Amino acid sequence: MDANAYVFDATLAAFEPEVILKSKEVPVLVDFWAAWCGPCKTLGPILEKLAAEFAGGFVLAKVDVDAEQQLAGYFQIKSIPTVMLLKDGQIVDGFPGALPEGQLREFLKHHGIEPRLPEEPAQAEAEAAPVVVDPHETLVHVRAAVHADPDKPELKLDLALALLATGGVAEAEALLDALPANLATDERAVKARARLGFASLLKDAPPREPLLAAIAADPGDLRARHLLGVRLLVEGESEPALQQFMEMLRRDKTWQDQLPKRTLIDAFRVIEDADLVGDYRRKMASLLF
Repeated sequence: MDANAYVFDATLAAFEPEVILKSKEVPVLVDFWAAWCGPCKTLGPILEKLAAEFAGGFVLAKVDVDAEQQLAGYFQIKSIPTVMLLKDGQIVDGFPGALPEGQLREFLKHHGIEPRLPEEPAQAEAEAAPVVVDPHETLVHVRAAVHADPDKPELKLDLALALLATGGVAEAEALLDALPANLATDERAVKARARLGFASLLKDAPPREPLLAAIAADPGDLRARHLLGVRLLVEGESEPALQQFMEMLRRDKTWQDQLPKRTLIDAFRVIEDADLVGDYRRKMASLLF
């Protein structure tokens, strides 16, 4: 696999998910550089070579300080090149200047960063991405089923769920309100109500990019984290959403009348992945107790 698979240009707008959150999965080296910088032209190719050689043992995020002045200012970069190492969402080490390859290898080894072994073919197949179902296509099929059998309330619950997956909040709410009593307490209906509550929070919320930029500029902006997490959850990105809610809890458990805790509990109700929910329930408990 070529170096580009493990090297990317970092920007302020995407810094939170692509660098900070990514560092919770794999170490991230951040290389602050500029086109006019002579030592950068020496260091950059060596870092890219190591990124390819380590094959995912770490990833390399390159920040052009001329193009991303705000990001460079946030990290108080005084000279280039400057390299920072992030692990588990935190800066753990770094150095200014262009180190030779041998010292770079020692730096990586010191932090336990080793080349990743190639996957066995069977393992790669087992970890292949699952087939993604288009929620809009599902909605079309469910509408057709309701049209064919309009007196079947179970199909109307299916339609409400399909609408929530595609942003049809108002119609979904009307369908849920009209469900008979025996279905209103159905587990799927309860989850739909919780999902409806999340979707309603996005009525006047900004899109994803401004929220990411706000968090990159101020990681303690809990309002932006809350709205970003809600948007991610509604759009089907369950684990990144839980990561945002968990970070809220870590930073301030009592914020907005314990909103981080309440949001996590509501999120657990709507997420279908039982293993993921169990993992984050344990993480929540470790922070609370």
